[in-house]
Amino acid sequence: MYRFFLLSVIMTTLHIAPADVNGAERNPPSPYKVGRSVVMSPHGMVATSHPLAAQVGLEILRKGGNAIDAAIAVNAAIGLMEPMSCGIGGDLFAIVWDAKTKKLYGLNANGRAPLQASRKYFADKGHAEIPDTGPLSWSVPGCVDGWDRLRRKFGTMSFEKILESSIDYAEKGFPVSEVISGSWRGAEVRFRQDEDAAKVYLIGDDQHAPMPGEVFKNPALGSCYREIAKDGRDAFYKGRIAERLVAFSGKRGGLFTKEDFDKHDSIWVDPVKTTYRGHDVWELPPPGQGIAVLQMLNVLEGYDLKKLGPTSPDWWHLLVESKKLAYADRAKFYADPEFSKVPVAELISKTYGDERRKRIDLKKALTDVDPGDAKLGKADTIYLCVVDKDRNCVSMIQSNYYGFGSGLVPADLGFAIQNRGTLFSLDEKHANRLDPGKHPFHTIIPAMVTKDGKPSFVFGVMGGDMQPQGHVQILVNMIDFGMNVQQAGESPRVEHVGSATPTGRPGLRDGGIVLAEEGLAPEIVRDLVGRGHRVQWVKKNGGGYQGIWIDPKTGMLHGGSEARKDGAAVGY
Repeated sequence: MYRFFLLSVIMTTLHIAPADVNGAERNPPSPYKVGRSVVMSPHGMVATSHPLAAQVGLEILRKGGNAIDAAIAVNAAIGLMEPMSCGIGGDLFAIVWDAKTKKLYGLNANGRAPLQASRKYFADKGHAEIPDTGPLSWSVPGCVDGWDRLRRKFGTMSFEKILESSIDYAEKGFPVSEVISGSWRGAEVRFRQDEDAAKVYLIGDDQHAPMPGEVFKNPALGSCYREIAKDGRDAFYKGRIAERLVAFSGKRGGLFTKEDFDKHDSIWVDPVKTTYRGHDVWELPPPGQGIAVLQMLNVLEGYDLKKLGPTSPDWWHLLVESKKLAYADRAKFYADPEFSKVPVAELISKTYGDERRKRIDLKKALTDVDPGDAKLGKADTIYLCVVDKDRNCVSMIQSNYYGFGSGLVPADLGFAIQNRGTLFSLDEKHANRLDPGKHPFHTIIPAMVTKDGKPSFVFGVMGGDMQPQGHVQILVNMIDFGMNVQQAGESPRVEHVGSATPTGRPGLRDGGIVLAEEGLAPEIVRDLVGRGHRVQWVKKNGGGYQGIWIDPKTGMLHGGSEARKDGAAVGY
């Protein structure tokens, strides 16, 4: 039985006039409380989940670097400062608007399964599924090659200049912030049992995770950054770092070989889009889950959400139902397109959206959906966005997947290795089945919105399975409900868990559970329960949000960064 919790306090609201997002008639004020003001600046802006990392990127912009240079610098800094969520042991995806060519570019900087990994190997070891953590959950880290691809195609600065501040913070230390400290403490007991991890990520004689305000240093990571600054991506894939990763793999029972790193290569892809009320919404195609956003928007476009408003139970019901439909397709079709044919054009077509919409009953929740996989809700990820004075734009997301990824940390390298390999299926008939050298299904998705052929909104939401749902909620908040870039992220969210997933593993049944954040009106939740939704209150849903909106009338940059993370939007 699921328990349902009712709030005992009445929600307080703060009415603030919304931004005129699309030039249409202004909607009524947002009913939800906002704790931060929109950050506005004329020249350049950076938004990410650590204030010091955001300042590192701003410094690059002020020194003449462009958005791409700044994005790499921010990613390096936050890989040091929020190590449970991201780092050079993980993967990276990006969408770039190049102001010179006036084009969008997509980058998949995600690693492949080790060449020695096979379904037979796991079967012989007695595994019915790939472990969540440990060496068998590894795929090749793609982050550093992604930095190199971005810098060589669009950047203006050397790695030496880009990584300078992060090297300094790694060697001299920085104060750990509050939310990040809380996440760090979750790994404290586990790391005390692992000498390598403890050496890197625990401090003091009692081996504890850094508390808020305590200074943390990571000289081993600083040394890796120095090597990358000197020798570029080859330092990671052909030099000492690769050699140490292969040696560590042998020590811990992993499957990495030198050939895995020699053959690694990122891929430039074309972003894909749908239109939503006059806006072009862009995501990356599979193996990520970005097109689920486009599928949901196509379904929701058939309803007058503006008329319903953000406090209507109908809106929240439609959001959850559209998500169930999109995620059922995600479970069946989303996989590495090099190994499986993924019908992207068909899935994101308006015609298909019209057909899927017919399955929604406004009075009753769908329950005939495949079971879900709670694994997808455990992700730790960072998102960052940068816009520079020339209006080059970068939407970048980078992750270890779980907190500290696989949980394994080579002490002499100073970073955790991701566990993205756990998202393969071991079912030989599944599109996302494990094969040697194959990219796993991915949860992390950057996004961008253009209007009239120009970038208008650069944004992303962190949090594994939550991300497509979060993207849709942010966009509807701004486009339909007229919220500004800050209100759109701070407003309460719901997260539906329990849909089928591309891992092929069983999960929750009976339509899943709706996790409702405190701040959502109790009467909305009661209405959803009456339609057959299973609802649980949560203090906050996972992930966080960063966004930069470019005002089409003034050209000014408007930044938002909500309080589910330690983040900040900063500009000049």
